[in-house]
Amino acid sequence: MNKDRVEGSLTQAKGKVKEVAGKVTGDAKLETEGKADQVAGKAQNAYGGAKDKLKEALDD
Repeated sequence: MNKDRVEGSLTQAKGKVKEVAGKVTGDAKLETEGKADQVAGKAQNAYGGAKDKLKEALDD
């Protein structure tokens, strides 16, 4: 697991917290930011996964 996967997972988790907080408080902006953070985190995690697979393929 590389840095991108870890940071992506953290960004996803932070986004989920923001989304829930936005729902609870009725803050649509915070909820939207949370959803955006989750998408960004998923993308970064996927990028990290691709890097891991490429590294594994090159090591073989």
